[in-house]
Amino acid sequence: MTDCVKSGCGCSQNLAFNGLAPGYQRRLWAVIAINAVMFAVEMGAGAMSGSQALKTDALDFFGDTLTYGLSLAVIGLPLRVRATTAVVKGITLGLMGLWIFGSTVWHAFAPGVPVAEIMGSIGFLALAANLASVLILLKYKDGDANVRSVWLCSRNDAVGNVAVILSAYVVWGTASGWPDILVAAILASIFLHSATKILGQALDEWRRQSDGPAEMIAVVGRT
Repeated sequence: MTDCVKSGCGCSQNLAFNGLAPGYQRRLWAVIAINAVMFAVEMGAGAMSGSQALKTDALDFFGDTLTYGLSLAVIGLPLRVRATTAVVKGITLGLMGLWIFGSTVWHAFAPGVPVAEIMGSIGFLALAANLASVLILLKYKDGDANVRSVWLCSRNDAVGNVAVILSAYVVWGTASGWPDILVAAILASIFLHSATKILGQALDEWRRQSDGPAEMIAVVGRT
């Protein structure tokens, strides 16, 4: 499909890969496993270190696990169903962002000092996990709203991991919990931005949906 688009023949200019290829499904299962393991690891580390950023990132891994599982469940279904699922995922990301923002404000009134060494080491581990997920899914980053949302989640998570690592260094150097609070606010902004992009594409696909294009997309996705 990529070669067809690049050639400019016009046969799939308005179509998007929808995840039907078995190779994509295997890759998605691998990413689901990575996120599930990292949720357990990072939640435990967040509790041990007292880091709000690590706990937030752990919940993000959990949310991604559920989101990716939902994406896998709708692969091959009609475009309207997949677009509806993407809308739900976009709303979920937005609610997570709002929850993180509220939690950040709450902790800002009494910030503790997390253990920087645990923050940094687990931050690097989380970054490695998300970069692996990005590379696993890179081939399919320009798919429909559901496929693209999975790749966007992994990419944004990697950016958040870098922020956690940097904040760990600042926490270590200043003995202050404010960098940890700041990272939580940054993550909330990333979540909200992703929700906007995913919702926009999903609503656009909803408007353009019709039986003919939906069937054509399914055929292209199987190639």
